[in-house]
Amino acid sequence: MTEHVTTHQAQEDARNQDILIYVDGVLKPKAEAVVSVYDSGFMLGDGVWEGLRLHDNVWPFMDEHLDRLFEAAKAIDLDIGMDRDGVKKALLETQKANGMTTDAHARLMVTRGVKVRPFQHPSLSQSGPTFVIIMEHSKPSIPRPITLATVPHQRGLPMTQDPKLNSHSKLNCILACIAAQKAGADEALMLDVHGFVNTTNACNFFIVRKGAVWTSTGDYCMNGITRQKVIDICRAEGIPVFERNYSLVDTYGADEAFLTGTFGAQTPVSAIDGRQIGSAEMGPVTKRIRAAYADLIAAQT
Repeated sequence: MTEHVTTHQAQEDARNQDILIYVDGVLKPKAEAVVSVYDSGFMLGDGVWEGLRLHDNVWPFMDEHLDRLFEAAKAIDLDIGMDRDGVKKALLETQKANGMTTDAHARLMVTRGVKVRPFQHPSLSQSGPTFVIIMEHSKPSIPRPITLATVPHQRGLPMTQDPKLNSHSKLNCILACIAAQKAGADEALMLDVHGFVNTTNACNFFIVRKGAVWTSTGDYCMNGITRQKVIDICRAEGIPVFERNYSLVDTYGADEAFLTGTFGAQTPVSAIDGRQIGSAEMGPVTKRIRAAYADLIAAQT
């Protein structure tokens, strides 16, 4: 049986045993970086997060990531407890303390904080937010294209849990990933409420048909920053790109497919539901987009 691969697979790095983790203004060794069992995030998934990557001492698209973090916090009526400059300062302080210069990944997590009693109501979180930054040496190590399986779990309507929200409540996506792995694939391809192809459990999803790039409308998925950069690149490079509804039939007949995300940038897909996509390797359009994206990142540094 082929070993599963994930879109967030990284090279093992012994330095990560000695990282310092930012917890509410204090940098703590990994073993001491803990939060209360009464924390809202632990109890209920009540919080929001962002992921950023470090390239040559620069955090590309930082402002866009912070925009999304603060918008998400506002959406759930959560006061982060610091302004944008404070968050930037905490990020850079954590980077400096860990001596990181490139190939690092930061996960910023904010919860509603510690509760006075173990129940749902947000008024029970009375001591202010919990703010954590985990920063690891992290170089993507995805040894082959990803395989996907379509799962019954959907990215739902905004009135349930808006999929545009980068919340700590990820159980729907985790169940989707489990279902895909039970089916023998690496990760899950999720449909929207109308049955159109939407996203994967962890990344945005694109196909290439006859030289044109297709992705979902974005109505039912996280509108990823890397997703938007790919759309922008296509427009700048003269590659036809469409945000549209499309079906599994369209997907199975694609010449190429790839995933996008902050961690892996563009990750090729070799098969979906047991059907080979194109050559099962990274295709020419994906390679062109990936090269242009690398140039975009380099221009930030």
